[in-house]
Amino acid sequence: MQAHDTGRLGLEGVIAAETEMSWVDGERGRLVLRGHDIETLAGRVPFEAVCGLLWDGTHPVPESGSGSSTPEIRARLAAARVAAFARLDELGLALSSGDGMAALRAGLGQLEPSRDATADRFGLTGAAAVFVAAWSRIRAGMAPVPPDPALGHAADYLRMLEGGAPADPRRRDALDAYLVTVVDHGMNASTFAARVVASTDSDVVSAVTAAVCALKGPLHGGAPGPVLDMLRAIGTPENAASWLEQELSRGGRIMGMGHRVYKVRDPRAAVLERQIEMLERAGIAPDRLGVARGIERVALELLRERKPERPLKANVEFYTAVLLDAIGLPQALFSPTFAVARVAGWLAHIAEQRERGRLLRPRARYVGPDPGAMAESAV
Repeated sequence: MQAHDTGRLGLEGVIAAETEMSWVDGERGRLVLRGHDIETLAGRVPFEAVCGLLWDGTHPVPESGSGSSTPEIRARLAAARVAAFARLDELGLALSSGDGMAALRAGLGQLEPSRDATADRFGLTGAAAVFVAAWSRIRAGMAPVPPDPALGHAADYLRMLEGGAPADPRRRDALDAYLVTVVDHGMNASTFAARVVASTDSDVVSAVTAAVCALKGPLHGGAPGPVLDMLRAIGTPENAASWLEQELSRGGRIMGMGHRVYKVRDPRAAVLERQIEMLERAGIAPDRLGVARGIERVALELLRERKPERPLKANVEFYTAVLLDAIGLPQALFSPTFAVARVAGWLAHIAEQRERGRLLRPRARYVGPDPGAMAESAV
């Protein structure tokens, strides 16, 4: 049998595709979406503009006099939300699950793909926001709120979640910045799942549903909730050292610290910090940022002492927990809201995989018993 090298288990470092969508520079801590650093997009251009950037390569900040595709994208996403809401009665028990990601998976799985890739992009992105908002309302024993096509995607999502009242513009803008920040991130697990399904020439609904299944896992999209639990349990930076030491001593993990690709601090963490600062300065969010930063500093010191060989820094999930809580979203909506954003990135990768990819078919190294050796031992 072959001696096996574990260096590539988990496909770490293996190039599975070439992409124009996003570049994750783990050494320098950069995230680039089609030539734009994430810091130049989040909080500066709307989610709709970034959809245009990913789907069509449209420049998110049009030059003077060049026009913009953003109003058209905004209008088509609004129409897609209206169409998705009209289908809620057809979903049966799909949105009755106690878990938002399971409900989203079931809801999206009932959609029928069309022969129009552009229509599917809008349809699935609009449906994700509507289905998550409707699930949240149903779970609380209330009726879903119909979309308002006059609003942008982030504003309408927040409005549907909160019963139809217009959202505070600062909370709306912070949510929009969050959607932009997490819309795409290289060949992560859910994007890879979507591309694998697309590479088999299966339909777009199947590919997106597979991505939802991957994002549902706690090692991918499920960490912000536990981060918030940790921050609440610690309470103040003064309690951080003893609490974190106890957690590490019993073999636990410090949630929101470390990343498979980044060797330095996740650049998205700083983007989200900026949004939290603005909300706190406006007096519409609890004063939790200072506590989170203090806990992060203590965690860095402890991890540097205990795991000096591993550069474990704050990742996007650490400050996602603080931001979404500041916006007012309940913890059960953290992962589903991640999916509301990331579906646009999945759809961009699915289209790219269809255009230039091939069947994704990695190999596995066999480490089971050798039939020859078994026969010899039986003699």
